[in-house]
Amino acid sequence: MKTFDEYVELAAQAHGHICAGQILGLRLAIFGCRLLGIEDPAGKDRKRLITYVEIDRCATDAITVVTGCRLGKRALKFRDFGKMAATFCDLHSNRAVRVAALESSKQKAREMFPEIADKNQQQMKAYREMPDSGLFHHQWVRVTVEPHDLPGFKGPRITCARCGEGINFRREVVRGETVLCRACAGESYYQPE
Repeated sequence: MKTFDEYVELAAQAHGHICAGQILGLRLAIFGCRLLGIEDPAGKDRKRLITYVEIDRCATDAITVVTGCRLGKRALKFRDFGKMAATFCDLHSNRAVRVAALESSKQKAREMFPEIADKNQQQMKAYREMPDSGLFHHQWVRVTVEPHDLPGFKGPRITCARCGEGINFRREVVRGETVLCRACAGESYYQPE
């Protein structure tokens, strides 16, 4: 692993700035990897790890910096739960740990540095110094990663019977004998004009 300051620099480059969410995300990912015994997640151990993130905020960019897990590599999975949490899955040992930020860490930051008026600065400083136990709750969990969700999976490409677009990775919806993409099956996030 890199030093914390090296991760901070990489996170600032990846995200465009450094903030309390970035510091928290770095700490969360480092803690999760350490619990699993993964020493070089973005290097020699890169094929061991899949990470599920539960929020689409600053921390997620920081988590990718530490883990090397990316959506495009199919090693980062997004579950929109709106929680400052991530689950780290070691594919070699078949172990997984979910790490969630404690709500109490914000109050602890205020108590640690009441002289710092800017909340972001206050939290950044505190999140660097707090012990893991003051920032996070962790829980050992079981995650079943299906073969078609693994990085490198090569599967059949199906065509939607309605729109004609290709569907990868078993994301199709079968209605009777009709194969549809999720959008045509009613799960669309967009509406044609």
